[in-house]
Amino acid sequence: MGTHGVPANYGGFETAAENVARYLVDHGWRVIVYCQTDHEGPVYHDVWEGIERVNISVPDKGWLGTSKFDWLSIRHAVKHGDLCLTFGYNTAVFNVLQRVWGIPNVINMDGIEWSRERWGRVRQAILYLNERIGCWVGNELIADHPELNTYLRTRAPARKITTITYGAHPIVEAPVSHLTALDLEPGKYLNLIARPIPENSILELVQGFSAQRRGMRLAVLGNYDVVDDPYHRLVVEAASDEVVFLGAIYDPAIVQSLRFHSAGYLHGHTVGGTNPSLVEALAAGNPVIAHDNKYNRWVAGDAALYFGSMAEAAEAVDQLAGDPGLRSRLGANALARWETEFTWEKVAGEYEALLRKRLPSRKRRFIKKG
Repeated sequence: MGTHGVPANYGGFETAAENVARYLVDHGWRVIVYCQTDHEGPVYHDVWEGIERVNISVPDKGWLGTSKFDWLSIRHAVKHGDLCLTFGYNTAVFNVLQRVWGIPNVINMDGIEWSRERWGRVRQAILYLNERIGCWVGNELIADHPELNTYLRTRAPARKITTITYGAHPIVEAPVSHLTALDLEPGKYLNLIARPIPENSILELVQGFSAQRRGMRLAVLGNYDVVDDPYHRLVVEAASDEVVFLGAIYDPAIVQSLRFHSAGYLHGHTVGGTNPSLVEALAAGNPVIAHDNKYNRWVAGDAALYFGSMAEAAEAVDQLAGDPGLRSRLGANALARWETEFTWEKVAGEYEALLRKRLPSRKRRFIKKG
């Protein structure tokens, strides 16, 4: 629970939930995933790809709607007493129910969400409080990055914390036709896939790329509302004519083609642990230009060039765009790093091992209420 459900079509947590669920089903588990839907009517159950789904209608995908969905999911789950795997701590106060009922709950603690300035002070305070509650009520805590493991040790006993990263599937081929429709040529562009907010260094990367003619394009994914968002307007105004804004693209096949045929991936994220988009770039064999911080350095290792300013971003683009041999070496390093740490077989297997640790030794008896 804690995601919008399966199949994954929303974000990194949903992708993780789907891949872990598939793995567990293949290894003999009965898996139930709670799904937030907009259907009319009461809760209904169905099965998708061997995964049982509990579909709860909460049309609002915003902050309040997600909170309501989490509450309804937890109320439904505690009546059955099953081992829980929860993605995220945003509504950890509701997880007190599992604690009261004695239901084991493994919580993926995500990144340090409360530190993100985009939430504003009120939401930051709510997230901070829920982080502390999650560290208390969770029987096991998952950190998706070694640095987050270290951070969580200031909040909970080390024995409760396990580092498990995110995974990605390799991209070994992808049709060129998706590029043709977007007026792009294989190997003649870099890609940037990120939420268009300041903490993802979009402006610095676009400015760095646009500092001079590159002889290749920069394909930027995401919705840039230049009318209502001042930051989006700054990014678009900073872009040269070699930058193309493709809008938000959710079709996995198109995104895979964009990654596979790219000359490199630009990753400006400054906050959080293991970023799913960076892991997916490694799995595609993309050479990377990444913001220089402890999170990105551990994930990308020697598959990336690193920057800390607009000038350093421009210099990294110079090196990557002008040196095919460097791109080849970084791309090979990217695949090697993915294969060592970020395959779904490895990641989901670590989830299974942790869940087995919390399986009740005997079947618990619960009184169904409501």
